[in-house]
Amino acid sequence: MIIARRKVIRLLLGLRQFSSSPAFQCFNAPPPIPQRRVVVTGLGMVTPLGCGVETSWKRLINGECGIRVLSPEDLKMNDFDQDTLSQTFQQLTSKVAAVVPTGSADGEFNEKLWIHSRDQRSIARFIAYALCCADEALKDANWLPEERKEKQRTGVSIGGGIGSISDILDAAKLICEKRLRRLSPFFIPRILINMAAGHVSMKYGLQGPNHASVTACATGAHSIGDAARMIHFGDADVMIAGGTESTIDALSIAGFCRSRALATKYNMLPQEASRPFDSGRDGFVIGEGCGLMVLEELTHATERGAKIYAELRGYGMSGDAHHITQPPDNGEGAILSMQRALEQSGIHADQVDYVNAHATSTPLGDLIEAKAIKAVFSDHASSGALAFSSTKGATGHLLGAAGAVEAIFTVLAMHHLQEDADKICSLKFIWLWWN
Repeated sequence: MIIARRKVIRLLLGLRQFSSSPAFQCFNAPPPIPQRRVVVTGLGMVTPLGCGVETSWKRLINGECGIRVLSPEDLKMNDFDQDTLSQTFQQLTSKVAAVVPTGSADGEFNEKLWIHSRDQRSIARFIAYALCCADEALKDANWLPEERKEKQRTGVSIGGGIGSISDILDAAKLICEKRLRRLSPFFIPRILINMAAGHVSMKYGLQGPNHASVTACATGAHSIGDAARMIHFGDADVMIAGGTESTIDALSIAGFCRSRALATKYNMLPQEASRPFDSGRDGFVIGEGCGLMVLEELTHATERGAKIYAELRGYGMSGDAHHITQPPDNGEGAILSMQRALEQSGIHADQVDYVNAHATSTPLGDLIEAKAIKAVFSDHASSGALAFSSTKGATGHLLGAAGAVEAIFTVLAMHHLQEDADKICSLKFIWLWWN
């Protein structure tokens, strides 16, 4: 330890001497970064509306809703006695949720295929959602690299909000029962959020950047934006990017109930519970799911004849620096994020046709977001030329997956408005999403 410590001290002294000397002037400036454009070439979704992009999109535009009444079985308390389960369910103030439909039929998430097998003991539900989406997105992009160089130039950027809380609850129960020796050796790999990206990269042998953002409700948006910048900077040619979440369990729901964030007035009317911007909103509806897209450098995509859905033009980030949950009244954080995205995109605010809003159906958040949109887009926002909506009325709030799922809905809106995919660049849309 003493030897190691001395080495560290010498290293730090060396860095200090280097930084205080003009030696760095001997180095040339870093090579210029080429202008690399990023396009979307593949999509994958698992949402409360269904499993798969086609199912989720069709149900969305048909005005259907993926929110239903919770049941005790949804709480994932299989190892607890019936009395504990009943009391837990009774104490939850919100009893509606946006749950991914499961089963073996078309449009349902097949648990037997993705979760329930001996080979998948290290895979929690949020990881399984990511694997399912990655499979769909890569096939949609027609990108299943086999050459070593192709795999080295393909990366993964998948984040999550809170991981597998149900596994943590089960582990805590073992401690209370003094049965810790029964803890699964796969406990840690099941709860680590970075394992979603890890499992996807291992399944396909992808050796490019491997990234996992954990930034609450902005996770999905950050994962996509970060991946785009990795392509911009030349770290990769292709990235699988998005967010995944599995939060329909006793402890996750109870935690949000205690913070008074969830809708409680519509427990008997689940499909009316999530109502962004509506005067009767009283909180968000907790949901689960995953959204992943394949991002690709433009030249790389065109040379291989890939289908191009859209181009990702701008990405803006900001921090409210105000409160752990409440945004400031003036919406400054959201305003800065949108302004930075527009500045990077080279698109003027008046050229934007649609904004997919974060609006979660909370009384304060939706109001401040509406003010921020008005501040950024000014008269364009009230002229009727700018459309904006929140798709959370159909899906609930998917937390870490929300930004990615809503980015895909935005891409699909553009794609279906333009019959000729080769002319998608003529559409004046930009995806704006913040937290």
